[in-house]
Amino acid sequence: MTLNLCVLTPNRIVWDSEVKEIILSTNSGQIGVLPNHAPIATSVDIGILRIRLNDQWLTMALMGGFARIGNNEITVLVNDAEKSGDIDPQEAQQTLEIAEAALRKAEGKRQTIEANLALRRARTRVEAINAIS
Repeated sequence: MTLNLCVLTPNRIVWDSEVKEIILSTNSGQIGVLPNHAPIATSVDIGILRIRLNDQWLTMALMGGFARIGNNEITVLVNDAEKSGDIDPQEAQQTLEIAEAALRKAEGKRQTIEANLALRRARTRVEAINAIS
């Protein structure tokens, strides 16, 4: 038995096919979803989506949004998403270093919050590349 997973951003469909299992980062922690999962709607945190296709695991960086699970269908609506294979490792590492520097230089509450979000997004992209598949 499989699940139909659809990952959507405002600009494109990132994923739309059957999977065996997913592990999703929510605002209250990670949840694993297998076929016949109880129906839920949840917020999606900035984090990694792990996708199992048979015996292979793939990863995707998600940049926050919402997910709906029910009837063996998972719809994930996020601000942005990148498959790990589409992320340039050097660019991701540079972005992480820039985000770390921006956080150190941040002055005031607003700059600190924005720098922390940029750092979380950058870390997620690097983690997606380095995740054990």
